[in-house]
Amino acid sequence: MTDTINYKQHLTFATAQAEDISAAEGSQGFFSKETVMNFLPIILIFAVFYFFIIRPQIKKQKDQENLVSSSKKGDKVIVAGGIIGKIVKEKEGDVILIEIAKNVQIEALRSSIVAKFDDKKSLSKPKKK
Repeated sequence: MTDTINYKQHLTFATAQAEDISAAEGSQGFFSKETVMNFLPIILIFAVFYFFIIRPQIKKQKDQENLVSSSKKGDKVIVAGGIIGKIVKEKEGDVILIEIAKNVQIEALRSSIVAKFDDKKSLSKPKKK
C-alpha cells in the first residue's frame, strides 16, 4: 500500500511540474525575444531578395508592357531578334506587320518588341517613372 501512495504522490508531483513548465512557456508566448531573434535573419534575407531582385524585375516587366502597349502604326521598333523595322499594320490579336526594307514585310508578335528606335538617338529605352 505504501507503494501505491508513493506512486500517486510521484504522479501528482510529475503532473505539477509539467503544468509549471507549460505555464512558464505559455507566459513567454510565440513572440518572445529569442523567437524573434531566430527568425530575424530569414526576414532580412526575404527583404533583401524583395528589394534587390523581385521589385526591380516587376518594374522592368511593367516598363516592357507599357512599351509594347504604347507602340502603334508608324513607330520604328526593334524586335527580339535585333531586326529594326517600322510597324505597318496591326493584325488580329497580338500580331503586327513590320516593314524592314522597301516592299519587305514580316509578321512578328507584339510582345517581341524590345525597344523603340529613333534615327536621331540610337535607342529609346522604356521610360522610367
